[in-house]
Amino acid sequence: MRKNLWGLLSLCLLLILAAGCGKPAELGAQVPLVKSQAVSLGDGSSAATYAGVVRGRYETNLAFQVGGQILSRNVQLGDRVQAGQTLMTIDAKDVVQKANQGDAQVEAARAQLSLAQANLTRYSQLYQQEAVAAAVLDQYQTAYDAAFASYQNALAQAAQGHNALSYTNLAAGVDGVISAVNAEAGQVVAAGQTVLTLVQSGELEIEIHVPENHLADVAAGKEVQVSFWALGNGTVKGTVREVAPMADSTARTYKVRISVSNPPDGMGLGMTASVQVSRAGAAAVSGQHFVVLPLSAIYQTGDTPEVWLVDSDRKVSLQKVDVEAFGDNKVKVTGLKEGDVVVTAGVHKLHDGEEVRLAEGEHS
Repeated sequence: MRKNLWGLLSLCLLLILAAGCGKPAELGAQVPLVKSQAVSLGDGSSAATYAGVVRGRYETNLAFQVGGQILSRNVQLGDRVQAGQTLMTIDAKDVVQKANQGDAQVEAARAQLSLAQANLTRYSQLYQQEAVAAAVLDQYQTAYDAAFASYQNALAQAAQGHNALSYTNLAAGVDGVISAVNAEAGQVVAAGQTVLTLVQSGELEIEIHVPENHLADVAAGKEVQVSFWALGNGTVKGTVREVAPMADSTARTYKVRISVSNPPDGMGLGMTASVQVSRAGAAAVSGQHFVVLPLSAIYQTGDTPEVWLVDSDRKVSLQKVDVEAFGDNKVKVTGLKEGDVVVTAGVHKLHDGEEVRLAEGEHS
């Protein structure tokens, strides 16, 4: 029995040794894993798109020339108005009293002038009869001149008072559309305080805001492409008309106005617009197109920048490119074509003809 047990143990030991002494299976070569990016010529960032809004070229902030309480508002937001139409009125009681006060001052000045004229006439006769000295006549002449000046001043003040009476009605100066209402009936407003905004009819344009690092892309006179979300996918040509000389104090962007010479049907105030602006120096050159890649995609050998391309067999090869610009950890290059697959990470561990694995979701 012990002999059989020892035989069984010996057999197991031999089997274990035989398994351990065998050559290990060769591990397959490790295929490197890389990140990649498929080239699309539309990815060249040769154009930037800005959201804009349709505004009138001429927008007028309307205000009363005198202060007072608003009695009535005769228009609503979005109403079309005609030149001369009364838009708002304010209480004219105080203005009427000032006008009456001016008239009373005119009457008082007229009475003083009549008295001064009568005195001057009387003393002129006495002077001719040599009854008074010339100095006395000069005094009455001066009094008359002063009374006449006071009378003229009273007339001017009375006219100003009557003009102010007409200012209690706020009228539209031109045809247009009411784009903002800033005051309501019953509110007391000061002279010069904006109560309405009037956009003149006939000429609309697009307003966008451009960051300072792209300000060179929107020089005055440059053509851009404008589309309207509410009007379909068609585009129209626009021209940069005006660029603000200073950035907005809060957003630090520059306001840019774009005129549209042939506006599409239905283009209206307040519509959302999309403005595509070609970037300075980003046009295609000699049939080549700019492509933006991560800076990590560049494989530099000497003075020659290159990138690794992945072919249909998932093998890599070097492709020379021309670098046009750097910025924000990206590089703008030419020399690639549509559909090229570029390795964007791990470029310094590859060699020509090596097979690679692409990260999940990527394909060659």
